[in-house]
Amino acid sequence: MEVKVAKSIQSIDRAVQILKCFEGTEELGVTEISKMTGLHKSTAFGLIYTLEANGLLEKNEDTGKYRLGIELFRMGSQVNFNLRRMAVPSLERLVKQFQETVNLVVRDGDSIVYLEKVESTHSMRISTTVGGHLPLYCTAAGKAILAHLSRDKQNELIDKMEFVQFTEQTVSNREELLQSLEEISGRGYAEDLEELQTGLTCVSAPIYNYLGTAFAAVSVSGPTSRMNEALRREIASALIEVAKEISHKMGYRGEK
Repeated sequence: MEVKVAKSIQSIDRAVQILKCFEGTEELGVTEISKMTGLHKSTAFGLIYTLEANGLLEKNEDTGKYRLGIELFRMGSQVNFNLRRMAVPSLERLVKQFQETVNLVVRDGDSIVYLEKVESTHSMRISTTVGGHLPLYCTAAGKAILAHLSRDKQNELIDKMEFVQFTEQTVSNREELLQSLEEISGRGYAEDLEELQTGLTCVSAPIYNYLGTAFAAVSVSGPTSRMNEALRREIASALIEVAKEISHKMGYRGEK
């Protein structure tokens, strides 16, 4: 029996390309989108019009340019719900394996928001709560996400940051952060070595959505006295695999 291999639909591929154009900027015109995607202007306009009609894009009447629509925000809220549901078994597995606190976060502007937190009876009590916000620049989860965004998006977010010193180890300036992000991008995971809280160490790996954008992260946190380099590497390896599993469930099919 012949097995038919499914092929992607060109118009949908092109629509996804258009949505991806907005990863590094807030508003774009038809001509800009046409150049970024390599699509003829009339083809790009037809797709943009369809996306706008379905609420995935909206037009700024003052500038004549387009931005992501409210329907994507609504769908994003549902994505967060699905993310939590799909991730919890993996979080519980990590807690059982390492006996430390495991967190699931998503990016919200230049901060991270805690969606889920699973604690071990042996873990250090950490002053984070579900729904709580923390900065991107001094958390392992925040840096894991930030390091895997486009350089334009990184710069846009860093421009908004105020580098508050939580501890002596907290990153204090743009140059130091960018250097750290380059290292994180190369190895695929991030560490917070007492940058947020003295005595607390955290390791994290990024989660990607179906557009290939790092939008969330999973992390393991514990006391610095237990989180030695060998254990951190072991945790990082496990986190990368778990993050890949969750990313796949979220529709991501690429390789980072």
